[in-house]
Amino acid sequence: MDLRPFGGWRYSVSNFDDLIAPPYDVLSAADKQSLLERSKNNIVAIDMPHVPPVGEGPAEVYAAAARTLKQLQAQGVLKQDTKPAIYAYAQEFQWQGKTFCRRAILAGVRATKFGEDVIPHEHTFAGPKADRLQLTIHTKTQLSPIFGFFKGAQTVLAELWNSLQSRPADQQGVLRGVRERLWVVDDEQMIGKIASALRDKKVYIADGHHRYTTAMNYRDSLLEQGVIDANHESNYVLFALVERDDPGMLILPTHRVLHGLSASFSVDSLAACAKGFEWTNLPAGSFDFSDAAAVLARYGKHAMAVVADGGKDIRIAKFIKPELMKQAQPQQSEAWRELDVAILQHMLLEGPMDKWKGAEYKVEYTPDAQIVQTLCSGGAVGFIIQGTPIESVEAVANAGGAMPHKSTYFYPKLSTGVVLKSLQ
Repeated sequence: MDLRPFGGWRYSVSNFDDLIAPPYDVLSAADKQSLLERSKNNIVAIDMPHVPPVGEGPAEVYAAAARTLKQLQAQGVLKQDTKPAIYAYAQEFQWQGKTFCRRAILAGVRATKFGEDVIPHEHTFAGPKADRLQLTIHTKTQLSPIFGFFKGAQTVLAELWNSLQSRPADQQGVLRGVRERLWVVDDEQMIGKIASALRDKKVYIADGHHRYTTAMNYRDSLLEQGVIDANHESNYVLFALVERDDPGMLILPTHRVLHGLSASFSVDSLAACAKGFEWTNLPAGSFDFSDAAAVLARYGKHAMAVVADGGKDIRIAKFIKPELMKQAQPQQSEAWRELDVAILQHMLLEGPMDKWKGAEYKVEYTPDAQIVQTLCSGGAVGFIIQGTPIESVEAVANAGGAMPHKSTYFYPKLSTGVVLKSLQ
């Protein structure tokens, strides 16, 4: 990848608790209002002009967002760093009683077609891209980073983070229980070392496929118009780059709860018609929903839990017939067919479950197995799966495939508003 530093726009305060926000695509109108009540200058005033952001909104809302951005810059609420820099960004968080710290580098990465330096693993949809494109056209700014991971360069990264150990963060805050810290790194020698170490690396998109595609479309339109050249800032996309084996690179599973099933459904009837699974009945109260990952790991590869009756009826369903997945999905790669979420979708949720899906049928998603336990009553059934290993995400992407819907939940989300990257 071709990495380039930039002079970022940042809030001119040391604590940005009330100014940063989760990504636009996980926020509701109520979330936006709550953030603006904390501060009228919260980044959502710019980043989320149209709610819900699933399609293009009226032109005026994007123009208003651009006016707000210019106003905050003129007032000094946002200030631009005078020297090109990369930004060291740490997120410290807890999950199931354990503390993690994920460390990233915020920098510009030259936009290339998918499959060259940048590797996707999800499909994109027209509506969100239309919304993000209009926002980019009006603000001429990248407001939030693409979440990318790469493999290697541990030596130079260790040198960077060691150099920051005794240096207080330039900015910090807490958002939704996650401690966020940011350091400005404008030392040319260090930037050069990092850029050199990453030059032969590919970056895999963990989160932000729509925004990356938008950035490419925006850049391409300017190139076609002849108003920029290949060195213009629009050629570089704001990324948060994380080393693949970073201890804080946590991928949560996305469990499913099915609602609106017919009264004739039972786990016994599902087990009788589902093919390729080995079933184990568990005594009520024996499944630790607070550490479901550890429980399923004891049963090995492709083990998942089926939960009904408020958690009193629990079965372990272990898929043991990979040849059935090959028959069902011959067009997919072997790496894709090995995904637990793909097995769940195609060997249980589609086909076997179809006969019990009523008019009110819907699927609810959560990364928390304890929530599954509370939801799977009154005719609902829950499916608790193991998390997708990052190596599997990489393997599917390398094979040119796209992950099934709701396959990965990289936790926590990156925050918007930590650093803004101008495209002018």
